[in-house]
Amino acid sequence: MKFTSSFLILLAAFAWNPVAIAALSTSDPLDRIVAVVNNDVITELELNIEVTNIKNQLRQQKTRFPSDAILKKQLLERMILRQIQLQMADRIHLRVDDEMLNRTMDNIAAQNKLSLKSLRETLEKEGTDFAQFRENMRHEIIINQLQKRQVHNRITITNQEIERFLKNIELRGGQTTEYHLGHILVAIPEAASSAQISQARGKSSDIIKKLSEGADFTQIAIAMSDGQQALEGGDIGWRRFEALPTLFSSWVNEQAVGNVSHAIRSPSGYHIIKFLGKRENEQQYVVTQTHARHILIRTGEFSNNNEARSRVAKLRVRILAGEDFSTLAKAHSDDPGSSTNGGDLGWINPGTMVPPFEQALSLLGDNQISEPVQTRFGWHIIEVLGKRTHDNTGSVKRKKAQETIRARKIEPALQSWMRRLRSEAFVENRL
Repeated sequence: MKFTSSFLILLAAFAWNPVAIAALSTSDPLDRIVAVVNNDVITELELNIEVTNIKNQLRQQKTRFPSDAILKKQLLERMILRQIQLQMADRIHLRVDDEMLNRTMDNIAAQNKLSLKSLRETLEKEGTDFAQFRENMRHEIIINQLQKRQVHNRITITNQEIERFLKNIELRGGQTTEYHLGHILVAIPEAASSAQISQARGKSSDIIKKLSEGADFTQIAIAMSDGQQALEGGDIGWRRFEALPTLFSSWVNEQAVGNVSHAIRSPSGYHIIKFLGKRENEQQYVVTQTHARHILIRTGEFSNNNEARSRVAKLRVRILAGEDFSTLAKAHSDDPGSSTNGGDLGWINPGTMVPPFEQALSLLGDNQISEPVQTRFGWHIIEVLGKRTHDNTGSVKRKKAQETIRARKIEPALQSWMRRLRSEAFVENRL
């Protein structure tokens, strides 16, 4: 069975092999504690399972992996951070119910062109405990929600920032350049002492020396980086120039592909970057817009489903008989946003309306009136007044600018938040 790359990463991160568990339990029945995290513990059994899983992932990516000792060190820190976040989520009563979890599992199955039953059978055939996979997925969703609440949702973006961002692109000739970078972080703890800073600086110098002598960047990142992408070889993927952290963009702008940076200092530590690739990715976005108007009869306390459909059908008959659509919309439509304008919705971009409404629009020609259409808001009749092609590049660029600025702000904010969580937690590493 061939899965999407995102699924393979999830599988490698969350899979629990029952054969491996049995073997490990037999060899070490007491299962010693390798870390204490506040009131919880991480056991050697759990750590060894993670080591097995990451090895499988690296094999799938055809990446050589370092010794078990190095992998255990990297993975244990990742597990500690995960445990701290789950503990915080529990304190603030952040939960993921079965309905949300089931939707996520359905999405994973659909992305891999499987039913949920087939997904389960495939996982179990490959030695993965489905119930444990499901619970680990619940934990991942909880952590994502926690990070959104504590970090992402606190990021603000002003119109001035968007305008400045777009102006910078224009000054660079309007090109949207994307960069592929590798990243190694030598972290500095929150409120680090001069000795800790000196130690981190020395470690970063050693890494740069190894790289200059021909060491493989991916291997060094797996073995020595404190970054979130360490176990992916430090690969942070393709990013637009504007989406790069300022520390990175100021260096990469004048470099050739293949170059490795010096140690770049930031509050989170020393960063070492490798320039892996560069490409241009400028696109035009031309869409077909539809000018439409509608009459909505809501369902609810004062109008049940059948009554609402009957009312909107009668209004359609009156319009077809010659009565004015706009006048009837002002008198009868339950949409406060459009009724005062005779039901006029203006020019609508694809994807703006809910799917049943969008589908009805696509089937109508100019000046045609739909049959009654049901959406979650109630029953509609829709008239298409015209269609046109429209260059939507400006709007798309503005939206992408906002997303890019947000991503640029989130990364250092998330790093800072996680460092603070780590420093405030009681952690005893017994590895």
